[in-house]
Amino acid sequence: MDERVLAVQRIQDYIEKHLYEEISLAQLAEVSLYSPWYSYRIFKEFTGLTISDYIRKLRLSKSALKLRDEKVRIVNIAYEMGFKSVDGYQRAFKKEFNCNPYEYAKQPIPIYLFNPYGVKFRYKEVEKMERTKNVFIQVVNKPKRKVIIKRGVKATEYFEYCHEVGCDVWGLLTSIKGIGGEPVCLWLPEKYRKENTSTYVQGVEVDANYQGIIPEGFEIIDLPEGKYMMFQGEPFEEENYGEAIEEVQEAIKKYDPSVVGYRWDEENPRIQLEPIGTRGYIELWPVK
Repeated sequence: MDERVLAVQRIQDYIEKHLYEEISLAQLAEVSLYSPWYSYRIFKEFTGLTISDYIRKLRLSKSALKLRDEKVRIVNIAYEMGFKSVDGYQRAFKKEFNCNPYEYAKQPIPIYLFNPYGVKFRYKEVEKMERTKNVFIQVVNKPKRKVIIKRGVKATEYFEYCHEVGCDVWGLLTSIKGIGGEPVCLWLPEKYRKENTSTYVQGVEVDANYQGIIPEGFEIIDLPEGKYMMFQGEPFEEENYGEAIEEVQEAIKKYDPSVVGYRWDEENPRIQLEPIGTRGYIELWPVK
């Protein structure tokens, strides 16, 4: 892999680890193993953001989640996030999310959070990981619920969807407090699709009685109570997410649910969770 990509990734990792501390360009240069000037240049080249903009966006998004989920004072969170004044924090929050942090804390609305994707995942060389040794399977019950979704056009998987819709949808969905604690990707059966829209969508599951805001360009669908067979692979190195997905999906293709008294339910959507290395890749397939 390009050494510059690895250098930028080291900077990203350092920022994530020390986000609530003072971070200097000299410290980041030391981590990158390049000069401060060259570190600044390659970071902008590979992330599309200056280092200061990257840190600001990440801090603001972290603060938004705190405002959504915790009872915190604006003054405390402003200084915790490294802002010199409450006014400065408010102006930055307003500019980033087009709403005031006081208003957002009282009534959180969907906002586009910043997702700091690691550059090494974008520029990863193709290499084969050791084959997954185990895929763990269990049956889980899903309650009756609604899903706020953004439709694509022809997408059948993540990268096609990102090309059609954009990759920032996930940040907006993350800002919505869902029943599962995280957004989901779904493969929709025909009855949930509209003409000239994609099979693959991203969304967030919310309570069946959800009365909150539906972001512009999104819509809400109802899903019934049902059983799902959850397939979970072993933990993996984050840069090997592609192979981890492939391994689990290959195992699912070979699996016959009738051995435990079920059959696939083709009237409900399949569900994909975000590939997170520490927990393994997860897909849920509906069964009867």
